[in-house]
Amino acid sequence: MKCTRCRKTAHVSLPSHHSGFCAECYPLFFTRQVETAIRRQKMFTFDDRILVALSGGKDSLSLMLELHLLGYDVTGLHIDLGIPNSSDKARKKVEDFCELHGLALRVFEMAAWGLPIPDVKAHVKRPVCAVCGKLKRHHFNRIAVEEGFDVLATGHNLDDEVARLFANTLRWDTAYLSDQGPVLPASDGFVRKVKPLFRLSEYETANYAFLKGIEIHSDPCPYSGGASFTAHKELWGELEHRSPGQKLQFYQAFLKNGKPAFAQLEKETGAQLAPCAECGSPTSAGTCSVCRIREAVRQSREQAE
Repeated sequence: MKCTRCRKTAHVSLPSHHSGFCAECYPLFFTRQVETAIRRQKMFTFDDRILVALSGGKDSLSLMLELHLLGYDVTGLHIDLGIPNSSDKARKKVEDFCELHGLALRVFEMAAWGLPIPDVKAHVKRPVCAVCGKLKRHHFNRIAVEEGFDVLATGHNLDDEVARLFANTLRWDTAYLSDQGPVLPASDGFVRKVKPLFRLSEYETANYAFLKGIEIHSDPCPYSGGASFTAHKELWGELEHRSPGQKLQFYQAFLKNGKPAFAQLEKETGAQLAPCAECGSPTSAGTCSVCRIREAVRQSREQAE
């Protein structure tokens, strides 16, 4: 196969785009996909301060590097989850990456906050992945708001977005479907959230990270076994293999035809938000779920003692 751009031997085949690229041209394809996402969705400008959530994986580090190379004002935020034999490795990858490229980095430690994820797993009788995600989103938004960032950017790729959309559709979760998309505007104490990699698959991001020589944290979370999110990705991976381009078509069709209807429904019937009585974060209840989780862990610890 020949490179679509320069006609040299292609190293990356992209059936969904009916194209392939050599090692030199592929990063340009990646850049143009990111630029298209930012431009069409009006995600941010060069005047905005952008906080990028960094896990240490290929997606978040690739996003951080690409936005930096494009000239945006970016700062990384890594949340150390306090998981033994896992979190320290992820944090090291993030710190080394930011030092190598001269990038600003904030690190927030869940253990120092009093709620490392192992304690959550031990004391909260809910799926730990769901609770962990809720805690991370809380701190991403809180830190972005408190430190005056205009935008919070995450490394969610097309596979992530399609799997999440599929899960929400299976449940017909109108609240989540109304918010699903590459841009969530700032409102009610929430900073603007964007996903500049939504046009790129996990495979495409992995190739970019490899060709750019990005050292990533690739070990799976020790608590993530059996997550339904992974199974949904596998289902869509098989469909994409049989019919290249289906993931992007499905997602874009939802953004055009489905999201507006769900957004209008949520506007008419959704719960109103108000500051949490404990921490001040937006919530539809008197006390937000994060504060309720902290209290549940505190009570469970006391009972165990």
